[in-house]
Amino acid sequence: MATLQLAQVNTIIDAAIAEGNKQRFAPLAVAVLDAGGHLIAFKREDGASFARFDIAFGKAWGALGMGFGTRELAERAEKYPTFVTALAAATHGRMIPSPGGVLIANREGEVIGAVGISGDNGDNDEACALIGIAAVGLAAIPGARKSQRPD
Repeated sequence: MATLQLAQVNTIIDAAIAEGNKQRFAPLAVAVLDAGGHLIAFKREDGASFARFDIAFGKAWGALGMGFGTRELAERAEKYPTFVTALAAATHGRMIPSPGGVLIANREGEVIGAVGISGDNGDNDEACALIGIAAVGLAAIPGARKSQRPD
């Protein structure tokens, strides 16, 4: 299985932050994790609060843990609040059910990591994640994978 390289991760982070600046979003924090949920790199823009690390990490970790992007996790939180509450308890509050946690897949469709962004609203955080992932030519999975969408 291919792995994310630090140079790719730095490009993802820098491209995401550049997009946030271009769109005049609030200061962002960006975390990129490998497929095992381990932090590869993190950057927090000047002006982003210290809690943004935990939120960005939680978005990326939650996407990896569930096997789908946090846009889907947010939708499920609305439909199945009891399950997501139990999920939060089971994971000691580590999962953040808000858009901005996006799986990263290689050309073969294997998940090789995730990016989590916090700072602006979830939709804007997610948009920056998509730009960052595209900057390195990898595939982004912001929601459910087709084979995992509930009936």
